[in-house]
Amino acid sequence: MPSQASNVRRAAVSALRAWAKGHTYMDSLIERHAGRNGLSRQDRALLQSIVYGVLRHRRLLDHWIGKLRRGKLDHETRDVLRVGLCQLLILGIADHAVVNETVNCAKTPVRGLINAVLRQAIVRRKRLMEEMVDLPPAVQFSHPDWLYNRWRKTFGKNDAIALMEWNNQPAKVICRVNTLKDGARETVDAYEKSTALEKFDGFYQIDGLPPGEWMKNGLIYIQDPATCHSVELLKPTPGETILDACAAPGGKATMIAAAMNNEGEILCTDSNEKRLPRLEENLQQLGVSIAKTQEHDWTQPSPAEWHGRFDAILLDVPCSNTGVLRRRIDARWRLRTEDIEELTKIQEQILSHALPCLRAGGRIVYSTCSIDPEENRELIDRFFTNHPDWKLADEHISVPFNSASDGAYAARLEHA
Repeated sequence: MPSQASNVRRAAVSALRAWAKGHTYMDSLIERHAGRNGLSRQDRALLQSIVYGVLRHRRLLDHWIGKLRRGKLDHETRDVLRVGLCQLLILGIADHAVVNETVNCAKTPVRGLINAVLRQAIVRRKRLMEEMVDLPPAVQFSHPDWLYNRWRKTFGKNDAIALMEWNNQPAKVICRVNTLKDGARETVDAYEKSTALEKFDGFYQIDGLPPGEWMKNGLIYIQDPATCHSVELLKPTPGETILDACAAPGGKATMIAAAMNNEGEILCTDSNEKRLPRLEENLQQLGVSIAKTQEHDWTQPSPAEWHGRFDAILLDVPCSNTGVLRRRIDARWRLRTEDIEELTKIQEQILSHALPCLRAGGRIVYSTCSIDPEENRELIDRFFTNHPDWKLADEHISVPFNSASDGAYAARLEHA
């Protein structure tokens, strides 16, 4: 009968196989395969560490597999080797546990091969680690060549490497205190495992997971401080009517409501009706009483009844997510350069269709969680070329290697 430890490795291989076949939500895959294998909370954490480690270091792991085993491998055997080598060379799990349990989770015909490769990795570990510094940066830090080359052109080689290193670090648990709940800040301040972030008022780093009742009672919202810049540029005030056009799951909408002291009106829209229940749940949980939700695809013209209705509009548009690859572990392997080209077309449509909804003298904040200029300042500059009656009132650019937060862009647009 397989051990629980073997079940963890087997679950990791199964989750990686499902991901490779197009199942994009890795978090839900981890939950599903943890449940199927009856994993405890501790073993589920190990499963997540292994799967995330494989996805973060996938290209480096494949390089090592190529050094240790010549010839072709079927996809499942490669994933078993990735799981094993990740434990040995990345996570530092005890050698005997890795070899025995990883071999046991493999199919019988390839167990000898798995055993031989993993034992070779142990023997050659020191040399494999020493040789890493001579690898091409995109291999050493496991990013696609095109993405590294793009960043090198934009930021320079050293910052491109720093960005890849950042993406390979486990993301910290950071939360924002919900000022709509009395005593929320005091509760988080008093918690021994919370540390206030100096540069970001109201944001805290939590050691481990925050107490469950904080989430249940809406005291906090798990959110990176990079998200605050777009709301700060929007400058919502009590009594205004605000549109959050791409609102799900609601992090920025709840921040807007807090800035408005729950006075005024917020319309939260999203193009996917299936995302609205979670948005509504988050709004309710955090005590937001001034928001309504509605489905709308902003690549299409806005309803006539919305024209001239809003004092301010937040457009947190769909983007490449290149600023949050540390958190979206597998996105680097899904993204293609042509995706960015397609996204800019969508972003321009959303911006164009939102314009009629603004009242005279109003303001629009365009924001992304991308660090790619094509989606950010270059797009805004093209907008001004086509709309000379608008101007850039302010902008904020956050890049991880110098902000110690997620990457993000925000620009406030106003009539010239």
